[in-house]
Amino acid sequence: MSRLPRLETHLSLRHLTLIDAIAREGTLLGASQSLNLTQPSVTKALQEAEATVRTRLFDRTNRGVRATEAGEVLVAHARLVLTQLRHAGQELEDLRTGSGGRVAVGVLVSAAVSILPSAIAAVRQKRPNLAVKVIEGTNDVLMPLLRAGEIDLVIGRLPAFSSGSGIAEEILCEDFAQIVVRTGHPLLTRSGLTLADLMEQPWILPPQETSLRRQIDEGFRQMGLRDPANSVESVSILTNRALVLNADYLLIWPVQLARVEAQRGLVQVLDIPLPTTHRPIGISTRRDSRLSPAADTLIAALRQSASQEALAAP
Repeated sequence: MSRLPRLETHLSLRHLTLIDAIAREGTLLGASQSLNLTQPSVTKALQEAEATVRTRLFDRTNRGVRATEAGEVLVAHARLVLTQLRHAGQELEDLRTGSGGRVAVGVLVSAAVSILPSAIAAVRQKRPNLAVKVIEGTNDVLMPLLRAGEIDLVIGRLPAFSSGSGIAEEILCEDFAQIVVRTGHPLLTRSGLTLADLMEQPWILPPQETSLRRQIDEGFRQMGLRDPANSVESVSILTNRALVLNADYLLIWPVQLARVEAQRGLVQVLDIPLPTTHRPIGISTRRDSRLSPAADTLIAALRQSASQEALAAP
């Protein structure tokens, strides 16, 4: 079987833009309208692309078209190329106008309270014109955005499982979770509590698709315990704070967040260790992608912020 031709010399930006539009719109007509092209020209360009890669990229359905397995691969790479070009254009515009650049960062709860805010504040002191976009979420939401080039980096607890090829990880510091309750909670008057004593209490737990929840569940299993039957699943800091302050919920928070809230006197930490929740906090980036100067600057500040947090830990 003969090798495919070199795609970088046989597929143009026009082809990549068109493939992205077809996948996004779901129909050839929708793609042609979004690109202000005629439908025959879109059909012809798609045929050229399929001839180049020697396979069908989209299957026709009753509702339009759907990417094949090969199509999904090419769509993902096309979007990354187009995103990188947009970033290049923005960097050139920043150089032309003298602006401070921009960086988009995904953050998990573990780094949202202290490490990232401290880093942003430090960077903005030196580069007040730097534009920072923050997207909070879980790894299953943020990692696809990172791979697609929609964000420059992710900061937070590194997943226990591999993030997959193409992702580089840098460990910054160690993290673990703690059980917190509101100040004045009835459990605070009891001594010698164990995890088994808490199973009938109402809990606020991370969603099951998060790595922290998997680690918590593993801790329950190691103790021969089932998951609490009375629980709410949430990663919202504001919602979780409101619930725990206004009711007798038990809440599992990353140590940085638990420490900040305890210092304010709003919550107290139960002296019950959760050893299975120990995980590093780190930075995830695309392995083979060039970071912008703005992203490099923020990463340097994140390293410094994490180092200061580690030194300040009791």
